[in-house]
Amino acid sequence: MKLARAVILLFLIGVAFADVKSIFEEAKIVPDIIDNAPMDGIEVKYGDKEVKFGNEFAPSDTLNIPEVHYNHTGGLLYTLVLTDPDIPVRGYNREFQHWLVGNIPEDKVPKGEILTEYVGPAPPMKTGKHRYVFLLYKQNQGAITFDERRIGIHDKRRNRFSIKRFAKKYDLEGPIAGNYFIAQYDDSVPTTHKQLGLVRFGMAIFFKSSIHYCGSLAETTMYEISRFMPC
Repeated sequence: MKLARAVILLFLIGVAFADVKSIFEEAKIVPDIIDNAPMDGIEVKYGDKEVKFGNEFAPSDTLNIPEVHYNHTGGLLYTLVLTDPDIPVRGYNREFQHWLVGNIPEDKVPKGEILTEYVGPAPPMKTGKHRYVFLLYKQNQGAITFDERRIGIHDKRRNRFSIKRFAKKYDLEGPIAGNYFIAQYDDSVPTTHKQLGLVRFGMAIFFKSSIHYCGSLAETTMYEISRFMPC
């Protein structure tokens, strides 16, 4: 098992040093959410399927927390994020945080401090393919006392996130590693939306607490509606 993982990580390193910059730039991850591409890859597996720099997953395949491994330095702590920069649609330069874990000892993600509980991708209908980006940061200063409110599965405060702002706030180094996949709407999405407290209104998805912004906008376009969306 350790040998197989080492081979996968070596493969990711090879991809990263040769191509990750161009991959992240081609996918517009740079500069949409980060200024500089990481120089290393992250091993991410949902069951038997690996995330491979832009391959596509069905949301129904990403309902559970993935297995994550990466190259690390003994004794150091890390922060890992999974973010969607395509909410409500690509081009809005907003992020929806799906998972955020800090104070991770080495690559032992389950032993880290959960800041935002994992929720799988749930792109709304007719919003196209979303990018789901894993980024890893190094905590050079050691353990961090994060003053963020903890976000549970049913918590609606996942919107308006910025990993760039978060990393700057806590003086994180990186991203030092990354990976991403794409996903679009499937039949599992309504269940996740219900879990998050989201409802459909016309063609768009809204947080229940934000319905009062919508008024009589049900007949407007996706673009017009999305201007009022909190995410």
